[in-house]
Amino acid sequence: MKAFFKAFAILIVLGVVAIAAFLMESPERESADEQSITEWQVVWTDEFDPEININQLEAMQNWENVKAVGLDPERPVGAVGQWVKIDIPTFQTGSPALLFEKIYGRHVVIRSHDEIIYESNRSYNYSINTILLPMDHSYEGESIYIGIKSGTRIGLQSKVLVGDYKELQNTFIKNNMTDFIIGSALIFIAVVMLICSLFLKNENMSSWFSLCLVILSSGTIVITYSSFLYSLFGKYGNLYVLLFDLSLFILLPSFTSFFVSIFGRGYKSIITKFQKFQVAYSLLCILLMAINLLSDNQFYDYYRLASGTLIGLFMIVQFILLVSIATIYTIRGNQEAIIFTIGFAVFAILGSGELLWFYFKSAYYDLFLWKWGVVCFLIALIIILGKRFAHNHEQVVEYSKQLEMFNNELQRSEKMEIISELAASVAHEVRNPLQVTRGFLQLLVAKQNSADKVYLSMALEELDRASAIITDFLTFAKPEVGKVTTLNVLNEFIHIEGILIPMANLQGGKISVHIPQDLHIKGNSSKFKQAFINIIKNSIESLHGEGEIHVWSYEENGEVCIHIKDTGEGMDEEVLARLGEPYFSNKTKGTGLGLMVTFRIIEVMNGKIQFKSEKGVGTEAVVRFPAVKNA
Repeated sequence: MKAFFKAFAILIVLGVVAIAAFLMESPERESADEQSITEWQVVWTDEFDPEININQLEAMQNWENVKAVGLDPERPVGAVGQWVKIDIPTFQTGSPALLFEKIYGRHVVIRSHDEIIYESNRSYNYSINTILLPMDHSYEGESIYIGIKSGTRIGLQSKVLVGDYKELQNTFIKNNMTDFIIGSALIFIAVVMLICSLFLKNENMSSWFSLCLVILSSGTIVITYSSFLYSLFGKYGNLYVLLFDLSLFILLPSFTSFFVSIFGRGYKSIITKFQKFQVAYSLLCILLMAINLLSDNQFYDYYRLASGTLIGLFMIVQFILLVSIATIYTIRGNQEAIIFTIGFAVFAILGSGELLWFYFKSAYYDLFLWKWGVVCFLIALIIILGKRFAHNHEQVVEYSKQLEMFNNELQRSEKMEIISELAASVAHEVRNPLQVTRGFLQLLVAKQNSADKVYLSMALEELDRASAIITDFLTFAKPEVGKVTTLNVLNEFIHIEGILIPMANLQGGKISVHIPQDLHIKGNSSKFKQAFINIIKNSIESLHGEGEIHVWSYEENGEVCIHIKDTGEGMDEEVLARLGEPYFSNKTKGTGLGLMVTFRIIEVMNGKIQFKSEKGVGTEAVVRFPAVKNA
């Protein structure tokens, strides 16, 4: 799963880098033979007749001069069409062409030499035209007339480029490819996410699928808003408009659904209720769209009211609602809300700034910065979802670690329980015959000669050794602490040190004890000594000659911590992991019972023990008991 998200993140980064590299490439320099037409004449008509001849056009009154940069001519009341007269300059190339970067109109006709050389009549609601018109030298010094009919925005709104056909074609493609690349990249990412959703679990599907729809619909909106497709493949314009509207109807409820999956339903489920309303309204708009298409646009005004004006108001309500809730979470310190708010702020600043400029220009302005706002916002949403998946992954890993720890503890407890039952049922039965046998052997020792006494003494030693093992079994099987008192840790270790220093000196080792006077715990003195004598004896035996054993203690977080560190041979990880297992010992004659009993004594005294070791360096035992304030 972790590798999957890394691969997906790399894919997104590569896509963004590729887009940025293309868009940041230095623009095509204007060639030496490229010219610009920045002035023309305009006349308004009450009727639009694309078949009107040149003489009739020339005879029209009220022609007015217009510049590419300046105030747009005011549209007279009742005017339905506009004619634009452009004087063609001398061409400086063998394959000349004109590039009209922006003409607003539903029906556009270009006439010259009393014939129509270009015509576009759109039955769909998209009025931006980008026209690349091939020319020849016969048009030099002549005039061309552009007839435009439109219900809202109308007219030629940018300079006309004159130059070589191939160079203008490159300019035409470059100027219009940005939207296509952004939209295609978003659609590609959404498709990849949908494929990747096959590998996700059910609990992640809601947020993942919602984000897929948000990215997919955003990419479709970016592409179908651009004039590139309409200019190259205008006959499919109705399909593009249809896809634009459908994407908008899908985007809004999907966006709210993603918000719910990340931040919850909101106060009294207000976001969920709004989401249900959006789904119902989107279905209503789709129904009106179908009715309008089947009736050949007879209900277009009603459909445009529902899918344009009203849905715009609902978008404003949606953004205010979601941003308000995200701001509340941001104030509370929710990191996902902070990311969401930042991403949406970028989108809102770019979008609102462009809208203000759009209205200031009386709608003679094409929005384009909002697309970068959408990209930034979608990146923020992807980061939020990725962060959520990373958090879930960390929780799974942590749960797995805890499960493994609990499983190991359960196995250890089961082993201890088995040994306890075995020891309790066998130890007493074995000890009694051993004691009887030992008694008779002692009597025989007194009556036998010196040669036999050697063998009898060996037999008594082995019986004593067997009895000690049985005592360990009983201690393990019934590890009751006995009489519990408040123990002074320093005083207990003074006794332990007195017992073990002679043994350490024989091995060539040294024991140093540094324990404060005011450390106290609850427990049984003899059991406490037994546990730590076992631990320190193991440290002495691991020295194999000269070495040091350091014992120190302190209080931390309400616990008394006791450290026993030696400079012995140490242990590898495999041996370290098996310490305390029944019958496991790394000593030649060891039974493993001594350390096992130590574990049980510390456990009964509500303590915890932990070993740290490294082969050839030494071993450190850390024992923790609840601290007691001595009265």
